[in-house]
Amino acid sequence: MQRKSLVTIAWISFFIGSILFVFFNSEKTVENYLTVLFISALYTFTIATGNGVINDYLNQKFSWVEDTKNRLIWGIISTLVVNVILVLFCNYVNFILIQKLDFAEFFTGKLALFNWIILNITLLISAILHAREFMEAWKKSTRQEVVQQKLIAKSANAQFESLKNQLDPHFLFNSLNVLSSLIDENPEQAQNFTASMSKIYRYVLEQKDKELVTVQEEIDFARIYCDLLKTRFEDSVSFEFNVNPAELKFYVVPLSLQLLLENCIKHNFATSGKPLHIKIYAEENHLIVENNLQQREQVKKAAGIGLSNIVQRYSLLTKKNVFIEKSPTFFKVKIPLLTEKITAMTTSQSSQESKAYERAAKRVKELKGFYGNLLSYCLVIPFLIFVNLYTAPQYHWFWWPVLGWGIGLTSHALQVFGIGRSWEEKQIQKILDKEK
Repeated sequence: MQRKSLVTIAWISFFIGSILFVFFNSEKTVENYLTVLFISALYTFTIATGNGVINDYLNQKFSWVEDTKNRLIWGIISTLVVNVILVLFCNYVNFILIQKLDFAEFFTGKLALFNWIILNITLLISAILHAREFMEAWKKSTRQEVVQQKLIAKSANAQFESLKNQLDPHFLFNSLNVLSSLIDENPEQAQNFTASMSKIYRYVLEQKDKELVTVQEEIDFARIYCDLLKTRFEDSVSFEFNVNPAELKFYVVPLSLQLLLENCIKHNFATSGKPLHIKIYAEENHLIVENNLQQREQVKKAAGIGLSNIVQRYSLLTKKNVFIEKSPTFFKVKIPLLTEKITAMTTSQSSQESKAYERAAKRVKELKGFYGNLLSYCLVIPFLIFVNLYTAPQYHWFWWPVLGWGIGLTSHALQVFGIGRSWEEKQIQKILDKEK
């Protein structure tokens, strides 16, 4: 135990001893005062230190958050055993050794009742301290989880921004390369390309700050971009769009089609004799860009911005995967269609933080209800026992509320600490995991 805890126990002992001496001791002498202080210190230090040592040991063996059930079970067993031993020891020293009462009456009559009352008070205080310790551990764990989620969200958002910032120079660089080729080959088409490129670049600037855009927006942009490619390659390349109107309301990452179309041109040769056919269509909740494979030899290693950029941006937004299929005759990329517009990982992480807080708040509420029930039991049952033994000692009716309420309290504990509804939820989740 820490030094601060021992000092607190000493003050509690002094306070209780002083109260007992002032209000419950008829002989106001220094000797009696010191005796009462000694007895108070005997109970407080013995019981508090014993419980503290047991708690420290259990905290090292079992975590309140990660291993709640075992921590609770061993906590209840050890608390009952240790407190029974400590209370009987303190009562023996107090009544038999100090007050010189007959040991034959230690487990009968008023001494037995006093043993029972002191034991219940001790268990009540231990239960309150266990509850407080559990809630502190749970709150600490929840705070750590929220901080961790915030760090993940900030890291993911920074990574997402970095990926989006690749698009501007990348698109501009490739467009200027196309324009440079057209200036030599066909100056008139170069002028048309320049005018169209300004419209396209305006779209790039408008969409680059968005996490998602509709398929309709992306298809409209892709058609303009395809017209530019047709301007350069003429009959060497063809494009086919086949997306149902219902699928135009879904969402994809912005400029994904432009990057995929650009990949098709970059990695395949296209001639009028062997034209490159590119198809854009939707199938099984995916937007697909497919081309016939006419792979050209790469003189130098590509930067790899296109596909890797799309894959990384999707990984930061959803658990759905980007699929790449390649055969001797075709190359196909499938990007998932998202059904809801989200605000990137920050919103996702905020939602996770909110859910974590809700789970923690619900858990704390359940625990408060259980410990409130336990507190009432520990207060009311000893009082009923006292009333029964004082008014009708020949008929022990107190066993009925002890057993009835005890069964209800046990059922409440099982429900809160892993059995019952939470057990059902765990079993359902296991079945769902197996099916996945």
